[in-house]
Amino acid sequence: MFDVGDKVVYPMHGAGIIESIEEKEILGEKRKYFIMKMPIGEMKVMIPVDNVEEIGIREVVEEEKLEEVLEELKIGMTKMPQNWNRRFRLNNDRIKTGDILEITAVVRNLMILDIEKGLSTGEKKMLSSATQMLYSEMVLSTDRDVESIEKQVVDAVKSGMKPEEEDEE
Repeated sequence: MFDVGDKVVYPMHGAGIIESIEEKEILGEKRKYFIMKMPIGEMKVMIPVDNVEEIGIREVVEEEKLEEVLEELKIGMTKMPQNWNRRFRLNNDRIKTGDILEITAVVRNLMILDIEKGLSTGEKKMLSSATQMLYSEMVLSTDRDVESIEKQVVDAVKSGMKPEEEDEE
């Protein structure tokens, strides 16, 4: 069970801090909710306390785990389906796991693909969402600002690209 002040990850939404626990009546049913504040976008999310395990809420990773994340960002593009529809489904399934390394792989591959060829509208939205999830967890894990995290991620991805893959503009 989580408490006020805990840093947690809500799969498909990102990381945040539990600000309060409140009882709310929704559709005639009273339930307790964690009120989670996201560090990016100032959004608040209500999470039903009794659905926490089912939803897959977990604690933010320790700062040491971020070394693994940075190494994952540097490995370059991994094999993905050429068909954007299959690639989209595969990446969506990876994001749904809520696992930081799976989300990192999606961010890395889509960033490289965006630099190389550009992304479809759906994949651009997915990249934006996945980077927000990754950045929010990294911000809470390190207590650093979003701008420095973003620079670190982009630099790591670019360092893993082969010279011929880099943008030639």
